[in-house]
Amino acid sequence: MTDVTDPRHSPLHAVHESLGASFTDFAGWLMPVRYSSDLAEHHAVRTAAGIFDISHMAEIRVTGTDAAAFLDRALAGLISAVPLGRAKYSLILVADGGILDDLIVYHDRQDEYLVVANAGNRAVVVKALQDRSAGFDVKLDDLTDELVLIAVQGPASRAIVEATLSVPEMATLKYYACTSGTFADETILVARTGYTGEDGYELYVSVAHAEPLWRALAAAGAPHGLVPAGLASRDTLRLEAGMPLYGHELGLNTLPVQAGLGRVVNLTKDFVGKSGIEAGPAPDARVLVGLISEGKRAGRAGYPVMQGDAEVGEITSGALSPTLGYPIAMAYVDSGASAPGTQLDIDVRGSRVAASVVSLPFYKREA
Repeated sequence: MTDVTDPRHSPLHAVHESLGASFTDFAGWLMPVRYSSDLAEHHAVRTAAGIFDISHMAEIRVTGTDAAAFLDRALAGLISAVPLGRAKYSLILVADGGILDDLIVYHDRQDEYLVVANAGNRAVVVKALQDRSAGFDVKLDDLTDELVLIAVQGPASRAIVEATLSVPEMATLKYYACTSGTFADETILVARTGYTGEDGYELYVSVAHAEPLWRALAAAGAPHGLVPAGLASRDTLRLEAGMPLYGHELGLNTLPVQAGLGRVVNLTKDFVGKSGIEAGPAPDARVLVGLISEGKRAGRAGYPVMQGDAEVGEITSGALSPTLGYPIAMAYVDSGASAPGTQLDIDVRGSRVAASVVSLPFYKREA
């Protein structure tokens, strides 16, 4: 595990310093939390574009003739059904069905996949994959230290990426698809994926070309209103989009169905954690819901959710929504309090704030 007293620096750290970024420790990495204003960065992504350094994410290359069969066994999704050039959101589970991590798998080359995991789970995901590779003709390579991941997100993202890279298949690249692009004579992976609820692209580039690519994207994006964006805006963006964050909405004590991710699990094949999924959650297990309230006081992670005098849940993520203008939160609540329209209260530091259960997501971009 990374020593949080000596956090790692992104290969783009000097760039962030030159832009006046404020930093925070995140999963053992010193990452930009903001450059100017959380609100300004959030609104830029919703209306124009933002550029994020997300190099703290972990990338594991899986190669070999058994790569697809291995990932079918190791993960909850049917990876063998993912066509070449497409991506799939999936989960890696422990034996009882709890969530070890959520990840994206890119089928970017024949008999090869790139598995992208959360920064804080890099070591445990790599170990779990290694342990599950026995008997399969596969090779695993942790490429985290060799790659930099830059995300360009927002309505103007395509124009910015097209102006910076040569991407022959850009016009036909669908959501949750990936292809090759060229920058400075380097072939890089271009994926139409993201964590903001907006259209956007994630670019996997070598450390050597990371800073030139960032600067080229920034220059191409300036006429479009592109701004550098930090982790604070990334968090409010993903919250509005109803996207879970490991350690908040997801964890070892959570089954996928509780988090609304039952669709991610494919029960037609064998995989680690299948028996736990089939057994299902405990009768009193809580489920994830959205909550909205009036005013400006937002529930935060750990705040109790009340129904009358009974505590029926707990907030996992919450904020005053910059886009919607009112407080939103995700929370795990008792199943009897989970129906949309149910009236609850959030205990905000001893004061009750009325809240209504709503379906997720809170925000969905126009097609």
